[in-house]
Amino acid sequence: MLTKIYSASIQGIDAFPVTIETFGDRGALFSIVGMPDTAVKESQQRMVSAITQSGINFPHRRTIINLAPADVKKEGASFDLPMALGVLSAHEYFPADKLGDYMIMGELSLDGSVLPVRGVLPMAIKARELGFKRLIVPEENVTEAAVVNKVEVFGVKNLREAIDLLSDKSDLKPTEIDTRGIFASQASVFDMDFSEVKGQESVKRAFEVACAGGHNILMIGPPGAGKSMMAKRLPTILPPLSLGEALETTKIHSVAGKLNRGAMLMTKRPFRTPHHTVSPVAMVGGGSNPMPGEISLAHNGVLFLDEFPEFPRQVLEVLRQPIEDRTITVARAKYTVNYPASFMLVASMNPCPCGYYGHPKKKCTCLPGQVNKYMNKISGPLLDRIDLQIEIQPVEFDAIANTVPAESSDSIRDRVMKARSIQQERFKGEKGIYNNAQMNTRLLRKYAWPDAAGLVKLKERMEKLNMSARAFDRILRVARTIADLENTATLPSIDSPEYSEAVIKAVYSPVLSHHIAEAINYRNLDRSDYGNTF
Repeated sequence: MLTKIYSASIQGIDAFPVTIETFGDRGALFSIVGMPDTAVKESQQRMVSAITQSGINFPHRRTIINLAPADVKKEGASFDLPMALGVLSAHEYFPADKLGDYMIMGELSLDGSVLPVRGVLPMAIKARELGFKRLIVPEENVTEAAVVNKVEVFGVKNLREAIDLLSDKSDLKPTEIDTRGIFASQASVFDMDFSEVKGQESVKRAFEVACAGGHNILMIGPPGAGKSMMAKRLPTILPPLSLGEALETTKIHSVAGKLNRGAMLMTKRPFRTPHHTVSPVAMVGGGSNPMPGEISLAHNGVLFLDEFPEFPRQVLEVLRQPIEDRTITVARAKYTVNYPASFMLVASMNPCPCGYYGHPKKKCTCLPGQVNKYMNKISGPLLDRIDLQIEIQPVEFDAIANTVPAESSDSIRDRVMKARSIQQERFKGEKGIYNNAQMNTRLLRKYAWPDAAGLVKLKERMEKLNMSARAFDRILRVARTIADLENTATLPSIDSPEYSEAVIKAVYSPVLSHHIAEAINYRNLDRSDYGNTF
């Protein structure tokens, strides 16, 4: 007898359908065809044990399993459950009339338990796209799959439960989740807050500007100045994920197997902190079995690189193209996959090998030229892609001992969200442009050109500080964001009926000289004399 069961496999961060055709007849041959990898070939042993432990005699008869399309390699153990069901159905252990309504996936344990697999969310999305009515997944993946509406999702603990469900002998109910309600209740709940940060007002202001415009930022300061502490609080002032962004982000983490068991939808922006020993493949993705890298796991969130110069040069240079294109294409001899990589780069570093260059109280012990050599570990093209470069000094004792809470993350995030809404209105007709950091030269001329006084100030500062020409566009982008933040003070509440009209007026607000002055202050490393003073 020939039966067909439907499953799915992963390519990039998306799923593609796989039809599992099983033919049962008299004989003794058991074979799996259709470009299976080693994990799929080994499934025969798992199926034999799981079926036997479920109280069913394994059909030791001729069985051929074909995984279609046959010209695409099938990887992983997620085909165990559908193949086992296909074997039993082909040998008439249960009726096959309802198999066409289901897409099925799951790994089998030797005792018949169904183990969780990665990539369930994109598989569930593909099932809905293809018109499947029902989905059978491991119980530990059921909340992840139930995020997708218009599909009944059944979580099974073992092979026997799946057989009973397909035989109409089970009272198992589909899992239902109020995705929007749970998402809304958790989107703005954080364990950390900027109100806990003492002092460093200028740095917090730079973070606010960076988040408002989507700018990359580099912090330079001695050990213990609070660089890592503030970076970890950055997600608390970023705009909350939209439902679409959350779905895309969760897909990436699902494919990479990074979701916690029983997880539903990611409600907070990812914050990735790879160690400086990370390899280029781990950073960009790929490998023998293609997996998303750190830059894709940081998609719609923050990629924090602590001890920036300590990363291998090759690792840092691979960031240049994804920062600009916001996607990464991994091309190998056997495959080519595209991963999204729209992240905000946040980096921190010491100013020199000893860490105390420019410290107000501790003397730098580095030899002449060591500071420049240390800074040269970061290439000019990469540094050019970082809009804000700020120096941080240690916090004074009086500020540390101050018990008065600083401004909360909620207050800062409210201004950031208003500034982002201005940018959404400004770029709503521009393809691929969502914030000020992504503006090209044409848009800079249209929206970020300063007034006459601003141009004079920009010329004076660039000549006085010996700034490079590449800093010009970056200063204009940051100045545009500073102007947007200034305009948030005059905007009504987001829920107000007058809000949309006020946002439209703010789109073409001028960039003034004091906006330019503040933006210039965020370009410390463009000074030609940086690192030369001893």
